[in-house]
Amino acid sequence: MERVIILADCQTFYASVEKAAHPEYKDMPLAVAGDPARRSGIILAACPIAKQRGVTTAQRLGEALGRCPELIIIRPRMQTYIHVSLLITEIYQRFTDLVEPYSIDEQFLDVTGSLRYFGTPQEIASQLQHHIWLNTGVWTRFGIGPNKVLAKMAADIWAKKKPEGIFTLPAERVEQLLWPKPIRQLFGVGSRMAAHFERMGILTIGELARLPLPELKRRMRLRMGRNSDIQAELYWQTARGIDPSPVRLSTHDQQQAVGHQMTLPRDYDEPADINVILLELSEEVCRRARARGFMGRVIGIGAQGADYGHPASFSGQSTLLDPTNITDEIYEAARKLFYRHWDGQPIRRIGVTLTGLSADSDYQLTLFGERDRKRKLGRTTDEIKARFGNTALLRASSLLEAAQAKERGTKIGGHYK
Repeated sequence: MERVIILADCQTFYASVEKAAHPEYKDMPLAVAGDPARRSGIILAACPIAKQRGVTTAQRLGEALGRCPELIIIRPRMQTYIHVSLLITEIYQRFTDLVEPYSIDEQFLDVTGSLRYFGTPQEIASQLQHHIWLNTGVWTRFGIGPNKVLAKMAADIWAKKKPEGIFTLPAERVEQLLWPKPIRQLFGVGSRMAAHFERMGILTIGELARLPLPELKRRMRLRMGRNSDIQAELYWQTARGIDPSPVRLSTHDQQQAVGHQMTLPRDYDEPADINVILLELSEEVCRRARARGFMGRVIGIGAQGADYGHPASFSGQSTLLDPTNITDEIYEAARKLFYRHWDGQPIRRIGVTLTGLSADSDYQLTLFGERDRKRKLGRTTDEIKARFGNTALLRASSLLEAAQAKERGTKIGGHYK
């Protein structure tokens, strides 16, 4: 029996939650963005009315207000959005136990076994849509297909544009419906990858799908290096509508990395300021690793320049002698790695990642070090923060002007709770 997969996508999720909470704004352009009091930040979500007036996601707040002066700006409430997302998940689970979160506003559902109880895929989508609207005031669109990639593209390319918000993309109609679409609309292809494909002469999804796989690999090796074979095969299969991956709860359980990154409020070009951020990032990465029972052996660093482009952007990694989740050790490795690659240009985003994970139940003691004491100290500070909040204990460096930990401690995912 062919699987029936649904990708459920909440329309302009943050803005929809706020409109439901503020019925007085029903017919007004509304957006959720950064910090309205400072008139700074970017647009995280804009309602359809605001979009019709030129407001777009990721647009700077000042530019959005220039295009739509009457725009209602609401500061994000991340805890509320998480709560509503969990309520919506509970509604999905009334129809199937196979629900896989993809993001805070998108989830995959396998309803293959639910058809005999709730009707056709379209009827199930319609019932879900109705229940979610009544319970949360959020409008949801649904892409339906025999696998996850086709369900996702059904939602992104077609369902979002249809008044009923539901579209089915069967495998037998992939060539007719999907292949004429621009390569930029292929799931997993961002703007940079699309530019690569276009320079290779691949302009549509069909041109990619029809290309023999060995030829695609050859072209991608010439363009992107010899390590692109796996990426080439993934794109080729996606263009043909092939995706054997199941919808399952455990998709994200096998963690491969622990990381954290910050978008900085201004350009950082002084080593003293950058060191403060690297220390705060290292501390958060180690806290997350300890909470999950991991140590890591490979440190990764990534940074993006003030112009959000090359050549100021860079990344790199290095391998430690022993796996660790001790803040001081991660910080020293991250700092050395950063300055090995940094060209001195202003930085606006920095990230630290820990990979090569292993269980922290077994660790290497050093003859002259203080690893055991530092491990106990780390766990003690974690317990205090878990009980009293992330700002209950701060390093002295986190009180400096360049620091971000104190302010970010009042936020979720970089946004206000």
